[in-house]
Amino acid sequence: MSSLMERILADAKRDKKTIVLPESSDIRTIRATAQILKQGIANVALLGRKDEILKLADGLDVSGATIIDSPNAENFEEYVETFYELRKAKGISKDDAAAAMKNPLYYGVMMVKKGAADGMVAGAINSTGNTLRPALQILRTAPGTKLVSAFFLMIVPDCAYGSAGTFVFADCGLVENPSADELSEIAIGAAKSFKTLVREEPVVAMLSYSSYGSAKSEYTAKVVEATRLAKEKAPDLVVDGELQLDAAIVEAVGQAKAPGSKVAGRANVLVFPDLNSGNIGYKLVQRFAKAEAYGPILQGIAKPVNDLSRGCSAEDIVGVVAFTSVQAQNL
Repeated sequence: MSSLMERILADAKRDKKTIVLPESSDIRTIRATAQILKQGIANVALLGRKDEILKLADGLDVSGATIIDSPNAENFEEYVETFYELRKAKGISKDDAAAAMKNPLYYGVMMVKKGAADGMVAGAINSTGNTLRPALQILRTAPGTKLVSAFFLMIVPDCAYGSAGTFVFADCGLVENPSADELSEIAIGAAKSFKTLVREEPVVAMLSYSSYGSAKSEYTAKVVEATRLAKEKAPDLVVDGELQLDAAIVEAVGQAKAPGSKVAGRANVLVFPDLNSGNIGYKLVQRFAKAEAYGPILQGIAKPVNDLSRGCSAEDIVGVVAFTSVQAQNL
């Protein structure tokens, strides 16, 4: 485990938050719960029937978790009424609201809305769309935020680039083909996420196949405009582009391709121009460099709700719960 991950776990333990895990039918969630409770990382609320959860646990100690059979919970009708009030303008009925609250993902997000939990982690058995939809319907975006996006925290062993091998890659999991304005919002959000989790100053590179006009097309023009908008919206942010990947992280290449840039050769936040490149990029680094890849972690929601890869391990869930707790601490 990296020293950064150890520090994030320590941060989570210092001010324990309550994280709801709605996917209690998956053994990885149960194993993660046992680890989280044993290490004192967070308080855990599991959604599901107690007998089924304990049968699946089969000796794993989850006795410290709060287990909630949501359709039979005391506050079920209250949650239904709240959801109905939030969504009635969209045409939903009380029956629709009740059906939604029987879905553990919706119930879990409503717990966060109501303050019964500080955050939610799901996605081991649900798609990103299914995980994100209730968060957007119930919690909505954070004040001053226009866009919900996703990032991966990448920790690369034996790496001199970034912040001792630590990077934020964005967006690698959600926004498929962002406009220039959306790309600028992703950059600003990713910088904030880097500072929250890594506690160092973000240095943001807007990536392209071109550096400083070495190629020109509608694709490079989008990145140039996104960089301009990011600088306009966040004048104190250290951000530059368009930059090729090597110019962004390798000092000698950066000096040659982008002389005078405050970012070239120093970047620790990499903003990809679209989801294709972002998703491919993080997986290349994860597999070829044997990097720790945590995410997709969502940014821009009013309270923390985070997605998991459906190929995640129990240890991945533990890590994302720790990140979610730290995000909740920084609200």
